[in-house]
Amino acid sequence: MPFTVCFHERMGTSEDLDRQGYTRLPQLLDPGACEELIALFSRPELFRKTIAMEEHAYGAGRYRYFDYPLPDAVESLRERLYRQLLPTARSVCERLGETDALPDSLGAMLQRCREAGQARATPLLLHYTRDGYNRMHQDVYGAVSFPLQLTVLLSRPSDFEGGEFLVSESRARMQTRTEAIQLEQGEGIVVANTLRPVASKRGWARAQMRHGVSRVRDGERYALGILFHDSE
Repeated sequence: MPFTVCFHERMGTSEDLDRQGYTRLPQLLDPGACEELIALFSRPELFRKTIAMEEHAYGAGRYRYFDYPLPDAVESLRERLYRQLLPTARSVCERLGETDALPDSLGAMLQRCREAGQARATPLLLHYTRDGYNRMHQDVYGAVSFPLQLTVLLSRPSDFEGGEFLVSESRARMQTRTEAIQLEQGEGIVVANTLRPVASKRGWARAQMRHGVSRVRDGERYALGILFHDSE
């Protein structure tokens, strides 16, 4: 499955993540790759679990966790992005005061997960139809985690109305800030999955980050989610 990865030079400096808590990656997947990934949703043998969001009060819609082995395109994208995001992720961890250095490769990261009892795949496909949405949340799957995660919009914006990607930031003694982002087909967005460092008078403070999807007013919306650690 063909795809392209387009990182800006500023990605390595964490500029966008420092300023707003997310980084947009335009044209991460081409339209053909997006359509092929959407088609995988109808192949249950590729997935280890399907979640109906209404049953858990997560929102409205369905998502499916891939099982190992991952499809080649998902595996390749996960490996390449791990390498690209690693310097930024290490900077995040350092400023949060986390001393356990992140491994040099995705394979070593997943081995650390297995040693901690986290061996289930976390990449997933998400599907929303009319009135579907995803409540603001954090993706926590165990004690071992990578501080950044990726979502790629697979549908064309003309296929649905609403369905903006939502990011919120909560800081001590401040009201919550929320931003709605309308992605393009094949565009990725990298967010801090739980915490991000923010500059303060005493050094670095911790901001709680959450993400979600606003209500789809019409049509249907597919997305790919990639985390760089596995689940218990």
